[in-house]
Amino acid sequence: MPGKISVSEIVVEPLSEKHKTLLNGFKSFEKELVDFLKNDALDNQEKKISKTHLFFHKPTGKLSGYITLLTDKISLHAELKEAFKKKGINYKSLPALKIGRLCVHDDFLRMGIGTHMLDWTVFVIKKINEFAGCRFITIDAKRNPDKSRDSIHFYKAKGFEIYKEREKGSTPMYKDLSKLSEE
Repeated sequence: MPGKISVSEIVVEPLSEKHKTLLNGFKSFEKELVDFLKNDALDNQEKKISKTHLFFHKPTGKLSGYITLLTDKISLHAELKEAFKKKGINYKSLPALKIGRLCVHDDFLRMGIGTHMLDWTVFVIKKINEFAGCRFITIDAKRNPDKSRDSIHFYKAKGFEIYKEREKGSTPMYKDLSKLSEE
């Protein structure tokens, strides 16, 4: 499957019991993300912790990736707090939608699936904003010694900013959705 995949070639379905056997064929270099999908995603949905959505490649019917979403907030501190004060926003935190997991099947890497998932998340937030407020997308991006697989660079390229710089573990990042009208 060479080249980029268009959004018209993708169908999104919420994870359900009917997908359970299909999940066994999902593979990614991120073993932890595969384990979550197979062992924890449905349980988390039942417990109302998060919701996982599957992205299928229509022409092949293959599961090309998944994204798990949950509610979040971003605490405003230091420079961020000052920036929002200047805008007349004097809260300690603001609402966000967190990407808890985002994983692309190894066979679909660098074909645009991750970008489609982010665009779809923005669409979801626009829907949420018809009923409630949601200002940010948040994510804990992982560093990888192989820079070509470092998700921090991917998210920066998509307009995310680092919330807190960390040497080890994941790096919290955010995207201010008020900037969407500017893009």
